[in-house]
Amino acid sequence: MDQERTPAPKVAPHSGKLPLRVGTRGSPLARRQTELFLAELRAVCPALGYAPEAFAPEIISTTGDRVQDRRLAEIGGKGLFAKEIHEALLARRIDFAVHSLKDLETTLPEGIILACTMKREDARDALILAIRHDIVDRADRGAADIWAALPARARIGTSSVRRQAQLLHARPDLRISLLRGNVRTRLDATRNGTLDGTLLALAGLRRLGFEHEIAAALDPEAMVPSAGQGIVGITVRAEDHALGDLLAAIEDPEAKAVSTAERALLAALDGSCRTPIGGHARLLPDGTLHLTGLTARADGSFLLKRSEIAPVSDAARLGTELGASLRRDSPADIFLD
Repeated sequence: MDQERTPAPKVAPHSGKLPLRVGTRGSPLARRQTELFLAELRAVCPALGYAPEAFAPEIISTTGDRVQDRRLAEIGGKGLFAKEIHEALLARRIDFAVHSLKDLETTLPEGIILACTMKREDARDALILAIRHDIVDRADRGAADIWAALPARARIGTSSVRRQAQLLHARPDLRISLLRGNVRTRLDATRNGTLDGTLLALAGLRRLGFEHEIAAALDPEAMVPSAGQGIVGITVRAEDHALGDLLAAIEDPEAKAVSTAERALLAALDGSCRTPIGGHARLLPDGTLHLTGLTARADGSFLLKRSEIAPVSDAARLGTELGASLRRDSPADIFLD
């Protein structure tokens, strides 16, 4: 829901020494997200804005980035995009870290907290095609039309079991190929004819200036996104109260509400990276919170999708209860590691 954001209060700078060391992954998207976050932090804290040396970004290589030939589930799960960053934070080599929220575990390591969440970009998944078929992002074109427009037995590249399950549920004839790497790598796989198409987070495409590559943006009720998709989250040491207070001043209230519900849903489902799980929350015009959750089998043979509504103040309870409902009515085998 679009709404005018209340200007964040001007706050005093962090009481520690400058520069503040900022941990981030090395991908172009991770670096861009860090740039956007630091620009907002400087705007909120004028004292930092006038200090060119205020921040010292530190690129941290993660296991999730280094191992590209296997699914995350095979090498330890999506937490591998944050493991080395957490270690650097606890070892005091960095002061805080910038993450794609969807890559953070629901339970963070002891001593680390999620200090704030930034305003959400578009949460939708985007379909990228090697050949631009008659698919356009129009209000009158539904998901069924989009899936029907894909060529028979089209080869779609993805490493996400969530995306795979929803694709195969709609189109069992599609062939799914493992595709990992940064945004440009995955776009290139469609440009060079290796694949007929792929799915990427629309937020990342926009942040990197690749929005023109999109064949269709998929309704989040038809292709349920990953919990936290499109949101940047900042972690700090729990003991660093001054920095935590500084970051809290730029937290986006809507992002906090929707991410709280989505992460509570994930925690209740307690699935592994082998479990296709989707979660998407949004604020309704009346101010209530709408949450959609999804569980599925990776082969698309089972898919359960439900939505519930609750007051924003009950975001955590909403996620927990919807997650419990989905888990109760889903086959037990889909949650096995």
